[in-house]
Amino acid sequence: MIVSNLHPRRNAREGVLEALFAQEYSEEKPKLVLDRVLDSNPNRKKNSEFIEILYFCVIDNVGWADDLIKLHLQNWEFSRVAQVDRLLLRMGICEIFFIEEVPPKVSISEMVEISKVYSTDESPSFINGILDAVYKDFQKKEIN
Repeated sequence: MIVSNLHPRRNAREGVLEALFAQEYSEEKPKLVLDRVLDSNPNRKKNSEFIEILYFCVIDNVGWADDLIKLHLQNWEFSRVAQVDRLLLRMGICEIFFIEEVPPKVSISEMVEISKVYSTDESPSFINGILDAVYKDFQKKEIN
């Protein structure tokens, strides 16, 4: 995968994406997959705590996140969503709901920007639309 030099958190998110992608094809324990990804890029060690929190948040909440994604898909089957897009959506949802230090709009923007590098030309607008809808629902629940 491409390693970003822009911002340490962007690099960290790319590390989470890489680990989640590798985990999809691995029978190893998630911690071993994550350790391998962290060892492959020393720059990510600085943000290893954030990486670990987001990675395990996605692993622990994958079913719930997928249900939220399915709820907001319009005229599209979940099975047809590109794998990288599914992973980025799960990451964005976990950041929005569980990582309070990151403003939701930043999470959405980061997932959109990462999709421009790792996914299809249509992915940025697709990811923005789904995560924006999820965030609006999140705001409604926070108000009530």
